[in-house]
Amino acid sequence: MKAMILAAGIGNRMRPLTLYKPKPLLEVGGKPLIVWHIEKLKKIGVTEIIINSAWLADILIGTLGDGSQFGVDIRWTREAEGLETAGGIINALPLLGTEPFILVNGDVWTTYDFSALLNVELKDDLAHLVYVTNPTQHPKGDFVLDAGRSYTFEQEHTGEALTYSGIAVIHPNMFDGLEAGKRPLAPLLKQAMLDGKISAEKMQTAWVDVGTPERLSDLDLQIRQGMFD
Repeated sequence: MKAMILAAGIGNRMRPLTLYKPKPLLEVGGKPLIVWHIEKLKKIGVTEIIINSAWLADILIGTLGDGSQFGVDIRWTREAEGLETAGGIINALPLLGTEPFILVNGDVWTTYDFSALLNVELKDDLAHLVYVTNPTQHPKGDFVLDAGRSYTFEQEHTGEALTYSGIAVIHPNMFDGLEAGKRPLAPLLKQAMLDGKISAEKMQTAWVDVGTPERLSDLDLQIRQGMFD
């Protein structure tokens, strides 16, 4: 199984920290955010990793290289400008192949065990999403989870409103017939939900959307204090 880590964002909310360093290289607990993901993927035997890049791409690629320092094989895609999530994935499809792959946002941190993703069987589904309890900065959530299936708010299900964690298993068929270019992922997920083709789960472990300098420093302190050991 392959994995893709999304790492092309500018990180405007993290400025000034991201003026000279790409957000995935910002450190918590003594290592870059993206390295936590790489090590978790390596631990479960996923060693073919595709990473997209745009903002400060030379610094990001120069730091991580071909992945040999981590025992993995990193393949890179470059985007002249950020293509958003779906656009970045479409751009990387030649490297991802035709089988389901793990997708991870480069700017989240979690203690979630990625090995659970290896057991996901999509069958006729287009994606399996991992959700979290709504954080304070996103109280209404993104989607609804009901008995292992995911729905939009428009579908009026009685399940729990939750937030997408940025972790998923995606089938490349999600992007069939779509042209390259700037394109967000959320509308594709919503359409797939309307078609009944998205499964989901709620993680019960720690998760942080490292979207501001304050959250970055808070997380760094919590890791160093051993709060997640």
